[in-house]
Amino acid sequence: MIFPRLQGPNRTMVKLVALVVTMASLSFAAVPFYDWFCRVTGYAGTTSVAEAGSDVILEQTVKVRFDASLEQGMPWTFRPVAPFMQIRIGETGLAFYEAHNPTDRVVAGTASFNVFPYAAGGYFTKIECFCFTQQVLQPGETVQMPVSFYIDPEIVDDPEGKFVREIVLSYTFHETPLPAGQAALETSAAENAAAVN
Repeated sequence: MIFPRLQGPNRTMVKLVALVVTMASLSFAAVPFYDWFCRVTGYAGTTSVAEAGSDVILEQTVKVRFDASLEQGMPWTFRPVAPFMQIRIGETGLAFYEAHNPTDRVVAGTASFNVFPYAAGGYFTKIECFCFTQQVLQPGETVQMPVSFYIDPEIVDDPEGKFVREIVLSYTFHETPLPAGQAALETSAAENAAAVN
């Protein structure tokens, strides 16, 4: 027998360690599963995605409000160019968000999003979006990022969705590590500046 049978406190310790490792593994697996589930069902305000606009446009309108926030420590400024728009259900809308890097260093960021109320999430259909695409802003740089979308006409047949008159599209920017090539340039520039000084 290579490993003696564990007894007493040692056996309890091994079981606890195994439990912790198992729970940690499940928590990491839960994140992509939850993301997939939300994208498929629209649960928790997750939007749908389409290649083109809707073929059906209704006369009924919905007000879409645009919200912007930053993760703590993210040095950019970030705002919607227009705070809201009134749009017909099925009509393709185009909104812009503006980000500015006021620092003296290159900063990369990635935006996450949410739609409220949750009942509208699966019907808020994005055609083009900057979310989950890393944005790299140079010192002092300002960019405008488009969001092209429509509200799926099927929302009027949904037991909860048909009562939605206002939708909030919210983005939060998080600072992310610079891409490898950009990070190498920044390190080289910092070393050159230190050598000159």
